[in-house]
Amino acid sequence: MDYIPPTFFTGAPGSKWSGVAQEIEEAGNYDISDRTPEREYSHSAYSGHKGAYFGTGMEFPPELNMATFNKPFALEQTGPRLLKSHEWSTQLLKITTQFPSSKIIMVHRPDYLCYDWWMEAGGWNISYPDYTYYVDDAGMKFRIAEQNRNMLDFALLNKLEWIQHHKHNDTYIAKYGK
Repeated sequence: MDYIPPTFFTGAPGSKWSGVAQEIEEAGNYDISDRTPEREYSHSAYSGHKGAYFGTGMEFPPELNMATFNKPFALEQTGPRLLKSHEWSTQLLKITTQFPSSKIIMVHRPDYLCYDWWMEAGGWNISYPDYTYYVDDAGMKFRIAEQNRNMLDFALLNKLEWIQHHKHNDTYIAKYGK
């Protein structure tokens, strides 16, 4: 298969972005070879986490290079790869410069709803991915607000439209790139 540029996917913890990611992967014939039992977290009746997450202190750092991006996947690429990281939200302009043919998908939800949902989903007891980078409740609230603000600023700068998610009326998605 020819090279297919990755799709960068970001949202703050608790934005319900993991469920949205799974919808995208299943509907778009994405390469899901990054999914392993060790890279899965389930909670209650909801989708939880599946596949590799990139982030500070996690299995894969949020480094903008193909060697890092390819590590969690099988050698043979079977479709586009959705690269999930909360921290892509802090690198959006860099991504557009270094990977101009890549798409970016952002998921936004109000800060307080993100925090409340993240706590309901397991909070500090979530086993995958690792949230120690966020340190404590105050650190988590700060990073959620920072990540949401970065996505909103990027969307405004690029005149992106936020579309309401089809199931979650408090969750919005914006896409950059073709």
